[in-house]
Amino acid sequence: MAQEKFKTLIGGQALIEGIYMRGPDKQSIVVRKPDGTLESKVEPLKTAKDRSPILAWPLIRGVYNFGGSMVNGVKALLYSASFMPEEEQEEPTKFEKWIEGKFGSEKLEQWLIYSAAVMGILLAVGMFFLLPTFLVGLIRPIHDNLMLRNLLEGVVKIAIFIAYLALVSKMKEIRRVFSYHGAEHKSIRCYEAGLPLTVENVRPMTRKHPRCGTSFLFVVIIISVLAGSLIQVSHTALRMLLHLALLPLIVGVSYECNRFVGRHDNAFTRVISAPGMWFQNLTTYEPDDSMIEVGIEALKLVIPEQKGADLW
Repeated sequence: MAQEKFKTLIGGQALIEGIYMRGPDKQSIVVRKPDGTLESKVEPLKTAKDRSPILAWPLIRGVYNFGGSMVNGVKALLYSASFMPEEEQEEPTKFEKWIEGKFGSEKLEQWLIYSAAVMGILLAVGMFFLLPTFLVGLIRPIHDNLMLRNLLEGVVKIAIFIAYLALVSKMKEIRRVFSYHGAEHKSIRCYEAGLPLTVENVRPMTRKHPRCGTSFLFVVIIISVLAGSLIQVSHTALRMLLHLALLPLIVGVSYECNRFVGRHDNAFTRVISAPGMWFQNLTTYEPDDSMIEVGIEALKLVIPEQKGADLW
């Protein structure tokens, strides 16, 4: 792999037969349609600072950007799904038909986007934060040993995280999405190496990247384990509520940690990022050339005209 020349803040997300890329002032979606052609979409991007200076403050920006990335990610995912053959698309529910008939297709789309984002957050919080606390709370002999209890909760969180990634990666459709995830990383690696964005240059790049969302989620889990040591109560339901109360702080701190690791490359940051990089073995796969083409196109569409405007 060619040596990295600079770090870009451009990042992305794998979609259904496509890739979403986010740059400093634009976001793009490129989808490979069933007929083999590429469909591209580019939109201007409003940053947190554009909306309110407060949203760009440390800790607060992490929570805001996490929520925004969930919403934008769902929007992009629904857009890519719209190019699937009709027989593969799910039939709208009665409730969705009622919303469309009552408020119109635009409101239906907004409802689908925000409900999917909320459900995704609730699922992640329930699976990786509340469930471990509940399960460990069932072990009565350690009920009042808060140090051991918090340690076990951390072990269970990591075990559930690994099991979840391992299981979903076995699904045929998800493996293909994860291959597009690899194409996204490879394209960005090639760009950061200062090489022309061609399939030949992108292909040998590593499919792992230290600023990946997988690494961020792992950091969130580790920070939550550390934050759990602040919870000095043994009642399981109360512990679960306190975990929820600490979640915005955990996300904010995790975001700042990820920014720090992404900005620096030394022995310390490589050790810190190593577990997250390892987990990318489960969330990225080697893409084929057609997927790399999608990654290159999505990246090109968000590279700023002013050189250096996207430096991390």
